[in-house]
Amino acid sequence: MNQRPVKSAQQLIDSLESLANPEQALLSLRYMKSAPGDYAFGDQFLGVKMGPIRDLAKTYRNLPLSEVLLCLHSPWHEVRSCALVIWTLQFAKATAEQQQTIYRDYLANTDFINNWDLVDISTPKIVGLYLLDKPRNDLYQLVKSDVLWQRRIAVLACFPMIRNGESTDILKLCEVLLEDKEDLIHKACGWMLRELAKRNQAIVEQFLQDHYSQINRTQLRYAIERFEPELRQRYLKGQF
Repeated sequence: MNQRPVKSAQQLIDSLESLANPEQALLSLRYMKSAPGDYAFGDQFLGVKMGPIRDLAKTYRNLPLSEVLLCLHSPWHEVRSCALVIWTLQFAKATAEQQQTIYRDYLANTDFINNWDLVDISTPKIVGLYLLDKPRNDLYQLVKSDVLWQRRIAVLACFPMIRNGESTDILKLCEVLLEDKEDLIHKACGWMLRELAKRNQAIVEQFLQDHYSQINRTQLRYAIERFEPELRQRYLKGQF
């Protein structure tokens, strides 16, 4: 019986390139802030939406690690996105040893995880899940990075921990990032505080009160989004 041929990175890239849409690519370039002077300047887009990317990731979910890495190193944003979705699918079914390999390769290749969507679709499902029952030292190294995306990885990795009822790490990381200059970090911290508030609003309120003079307004608005309207207005006015 003939064996099914092993899929390759080039086959996946060819499949994505066949779906290219120049008009959508231009919209993506603007939306993802990849023009000169923007935070993701230089990123390149095929113009493929997330639905087809996820479908292809399922088709290529058994792509060998070396081939996934080739895709992750692609100049095309959508190819990198597909590689990361494949990793999340593989991680979910992997042995402990395989998960460790994916985790290590993920952190070794953060230069290619270089926009907010790439971080958000992959970090919680790989870094966050891996660290649920392990020391979080890597997060405290990432949060000190000069690279915006590495700091966002540190924050988004806390999502599974928050869902697991934990609050210590996200509060410590948000405190470290209070003076951060990047809007995408304020939004990430505010988002995670909002998720924490769904489970423990009192601890988020205490954090906001303790750091009210430092906290960015964007982060504050994200954090209190689910508060009762009257309470939300009080926090916006600093009346608590």
